[in-house]
Amino acid sequence: MAKSKQDAGILDELYATILSRKGADPDSSHTARLFSRGRAKIAQKVGEEAVETVIEAVRGDRQKLAEESADLLYHLLVLWADAGLDPAEVFSILENRKGISGIEEKKSRKS
Repeated sequence: MAKSKQDAGILDELYATILSRKGADPDSSHTARLFSRGRAKIAQKVGEEAVETVIEAVRGDRQKLAEESADLLYHLLVLWADAGLDPAEVFSILENRKGISGIEEKKSRKS
């Protein structure tokens, strides 16, 4: 796996920027505009970006897949911020799942 000059810390930086846009002027900030439209609209954007990411994955265009993935992560972070969900909570769940078979983990959620 190629090592990137950026790491997952960029998500923490982006999340902090997103939080700083809460309550900002929707005419001067796309993020503030998303917050002003409410959680349903933010969730809709996450869905749209997820579909676009899938389309580019199927098409096989790595650059467009990377771009759509960035859009998806951004909108997901906006949704988390709107819901008051700190990324550390999600990262903790991922950490706790390390070394557990995906099949076993899914079975454990059904009980």
